[in-house]
Amino acid sequence: MSVVLPFPLARRRDLIWRQAQYASQLSRDAAEGHIARQVRTQADVMRRKGVDEALISRECQSFENAIRELLIRSASGGVR
Repeated sequence: MSVVLPFPLARRRDLIWRQAQYASQLSRDAAEGHIARQVRTQADVMRRKGVDEALISRECQSFENAIRELLIRSASGGVR
């Protein structure tokens, strides 16, 4: 059986930017729900492709962190 290695989610800048942009327009609770749904969606895709659970967990954490970092930077005026 071969090992499936996904492209690092945290490096998918367009995807991260779109998720952060959308979340920034929502209330705090709705944004939290949106981010959680997006992380679950990415995890489900990786599972279907046969990615190892430990790697899925690391990738999802990195993805969530990247979205949150961009939200913080944009709220402080650091991203245009």
